Amino acid sequence: MRHILLPLLLLSACATQDAPPTPMSRATLFDFSDPACLRNWRNVDDDVMGGVSSSRIEPSARGARFHGTVSLENNGGFASVRSTPAPLGLAGTEGLELELVGDGHSYKLSIRLDEAFDGVSYQTNFTPPAGEPSRVRIAFRELVPMWRGRRVPGAPSFDPERATQVGLVIGDKQAGPFELELLAIRAFGPGS
Repeated sequence: MRHILLPLLLLSACATQDAPPTPMSRATLFDFSDPACLRNWRNVDDDVMGGVSSSRIEPSARGARFHGTVSLENNGGFASVRSTPAPLGLAGTEGLELELVGDGHSYKLSIRLDEAFDGVSYQTNFTPPAGEPSRVRIAFRELVPMWRGRRVPGAPSFDPERATQVGLVIGDKQAGPFELELLAIRAFGPGS
């Protein structure tokens, strides 16, 4: 599993939910510099199963801050944010590019193919550099079907055309405070 980190470039003008990218382009799914974008995101933490981790997503100087505290108490251990379920228009694309500022922790990109609150999601880990803006590219072929932290054997392959929800998760026993600054999420196609 290898992710491509690219130096930060200036954001081009973009809006959430652009048309799907053509094979040689990129399309912005979420531009976190627009405060209205945050209305499409919510946190889902381990308190849904008795844990005591907590997180928030709120505006920051450059975009949005996903921050909080992960606790391993009460068999907990994760915090996450998700976009509101809606077709993402990813047909013909090959992956997502996350523009963000890391804090030294590892995170998971999570994409769902339906609108269910709980169910299979397609995930992979990434660790952005701490304290510096970067771009992390994740190809859809790297995604693994997971349910509640376990791989799901026999699940169908990831189908970008069916993608309805993007999420970010911190877990893997990384107890303590965390902060991930989000600038944008874009889809990329072949050759881009």
